[in-house]
Amino acid sequence: MALQLGVQLFTLRQYTQSADDLKFATSRIRSMGYRTIETAGFGDIDAAMVADICEDNDIAITATHTPWDRFKFDLDRVIEEHKMWQCQYAGVGMIPPKTYLSMTGLTRFLEELRPIAARLATHDIRFVYHNHHHEFQHFDGKPWLAHLYDSTTNDEVMAEFDTHWIVAGGGDPVAWIDGYADRIAALHLKDFALNANGQRVFAPVGKGNLNWPAILEATKRQGIGHCYVEQDNCYGRDEFDCLEQSFRYLSPRLYS
Repeated sequence: MALQLGVQLFTLRQYTQSADDLKFATSRIRSMGYRTIETAGFGDIDAAMVADICEDNDIAITATHTPWDRFKFDLDRVIEEHKMWQCQYAGVGMIPPKTYLSMTGLTRFLEELRPIAARLATHDIRFVYHNHHHEFQHFDGKPWLAHLYDSTTNDEVMAEFDTHWIVAGGGDPVAWIDGYADRIAALHLKDFALNANGQRVFAPVGKGNLNWPAILEATKRQGIGHCYVEQDNCYGRDEFDCLEQSFRYLSPRLYS
């Protein structure tokens, strides 16, 4: 699959609360050159209207972040939305660490997940797990996240690795990309810099401290199909300007 570079809409969450704002946002990011989006943080916008807006602006919805409770209690509608959007990947942005971040919690998560993943698969939709840093807490000698993937099949759980959170958890994005290449549905390309107080702050891709030459080389080497730029906080700067900086950095390096 040819790599597609998109936007994780959590970056633009203030522009996803109404249909008019979503029209504006998708038009702006498509004009920059982005081709796809991953949904997150939507307001009360009808799913059919979302589909129409994206079609009008030539933007494909290729993945979602769907709240875990919706997978558990509203799965029929989740499936309906993904089919309407022609979206193969149904992702969860985060599950409650207090409930699941332990080996007992992992067992509970898998018991809840497996029938959900099986139901999604009957509609050719794949369940995708997005990591933060807390999943790199070690249990029995390895990170919780490694236990998750080592305890499941590709049909049950696909990976969406977040470069920022891997590094924040003490991991190496290249090692995780190479180690689980066959599990990866998508990557979040997210950077961070250090401020004057030595605190980690989000930054446009290429403006921070991550080793992007190595990360992007691994991305191309492993044939990753979907990458989404995300900047959780722009600290008062224009979010579209930040996304455009990221695109200008990434596009020649990923498409060369």
